[in-house]
Amino acid sequence: MARPKTQEIVLTDIERTELDGIVRSRTSPHGLVRRAQIILASADGEANLSIARRLGVSSPTVGLWRSRFLSQGLAGLYGEQRSGRPRVHDEDKVAALLRTVLDSRPAEGNAWTIRSAAKASGLSKSTVQRTFQLFGVQPHRTKSFKLSTDPRFVEKVREIVGLYLNPPDHAVVLCVDEKSQIQALDRTQPVLPMGLGYVEGVTHDYIRHGTTTLFAALDVANGTVLGRCQPRHRHQEFLAFLKQIDHNVPTDLDIHLIVDNYSTHKHEKIRSWLARHPRFHVHYTPTYSSWLNQVERWFGIITQRAIRRGSFKSTRELVLKIDAFVSHYNQQARPFVWTATAESILDKVEKICKLISGS
Repeated sequence: MARPKTQEIVLTDIERTELDGIVRSRTSPHGLVRRAQIILASADGEANLSIARRLGVSSPTVGLWRSRFLSQGLAGLYGEQRSGRPRVHDEDKVAALLRTVLDSRPAEGNAWTIRSAAKASGLSKSTVQRTFQLFGVQPHRTKSFKLSTDPRFVEKVREIVGLYLNPPDHAVVLCVDEKSQIQALDRTQPVLPMGLGYVEGVTHDYIRHGTTTLFAALDVANGTVLGRCQPRHRHQEFLAFLKQIDHNVPTDLDIHLIVDNYSTHKHEKIRSWLARHPRFHVHYTPTYSSWLNQVERWFGIITQRAIRRGSFKSTRELVLKIDAFVSHYNQQARPFVWTATAESILDKVEKICKLISGS
């Protein structure tokens, strides 16, 4: 007796598009991708045995998912809906746990742990842990903040963000600051090199060989940095750096400087020099708002890549390392992409103020 003829699979445009998307997806379950491949191959006329050999599955498996698709369509590829294990704890217990953790502190400390929360709620440690993960509750962590007390905060934010998002014509915008007290630290023993299975090893103690201060000006337009190391960070050194900026920027361009409120930047002799050089325009960031100055992000980069893990036998060696990093960085520099508007920043500050005031 002859076998019944295999029923042909004919896909609509929508079904083929959906199946192609599943196959190309990097997040779909492997089993679902394999089933989509089976259906697409069957629709293209490939025999079951050939599909099974190519995809590394059995021939009955190919027949199973063909039958599922023919009877249920795309929904049949997702398998049966299983109920899973019944829930042990209801919503009220979970809600009580969250209210306890969010609205109070444990009697024995200042932060909830999984064990203390489990003890207070009567739930198991694993249940508390899963609940914390599900709702993104992290009582063991904190995030620091500081609100500016500058009476001209709003005006300064709008001014500086305006320079980032809409810089003036025929002008250069420079974020200027100094990274002071950079220590030339020399480890007391040689560094153990990194290897397969273990990280680089450094001694916890060190010998100090002096400090230097890095003055830096970040060009907002192209991301390049003008740097200068000085032994101190008084107004004399800052004035020398301003003269270096004046020398390096073409004379036909205005210069907009974004600086913080450090007393050196407002020294009488600095103000006097700026008054004699009208192409310089100084914009002071609000108090406690160094995050508005893009050069602070660059200081983080040079600290991580060139300073923190270094071992320097002298201040001169440290300065040479910094100068080499700045030169290499400028060869492939790219500007930081500033996307925050003044309104979005002020909205976030307003939300924090409301949280603090409880309104």
